[in-house]
Amino acid sequence: MNQPKPPLSILVVEDEFLIAMDIEMMIEDAGHRVIATVVSAQDVEALPMSPAPDVAFVDMQLARGSTGLEVNALIQGRWPDTIVVFVTANPKKIPDDFAGAHGLIAKPFSSKGFLAALGYLQDSLCSSPPVARAPHSFVASPAFAASRG
Repeated sequence: MNQPKPPLSILVVEDEFLIAMDIEMMIEDAGHRVIATVVSAQDVEALPMSPAPDVAFVDMQLARGSTGLEVNALIQGRWPDTIVVFVTANPKKIPDDFAGAHGLIAKPFSSKGFLAALGYLQDSLCSSPPVARAPHSFVASPAFAASRG
């Protein structure tokens, strides 16, 4: 995996307009850039291959009957270095192995909690070794936690 440098390029996959806007605002206020905001797996498929996102925040229940698990698999196939983080009110729908995704932010979340998780991701991706411990607002997948020491 190539080690990205801030600002991170972030894909938001969220079908609730107000939540998507809130996430976009927090990402941009933290100094990162949103490369796209989409509402379904079909929209992810329609995105250009480049630029690849460094991080994708993915809801579990999406528009047009698609799911976060579908989007996760699609992202892993298209951009294998992208860190996928589920953002959901239904964490029990995520398999124990996170289906290869890297973590979870549970809804509802506070701005402080989301920004803490984003800061942790930035530190984990851009620092070697990572300098911070995961905040309570971020649940790392077993594989991601092991890779971060």
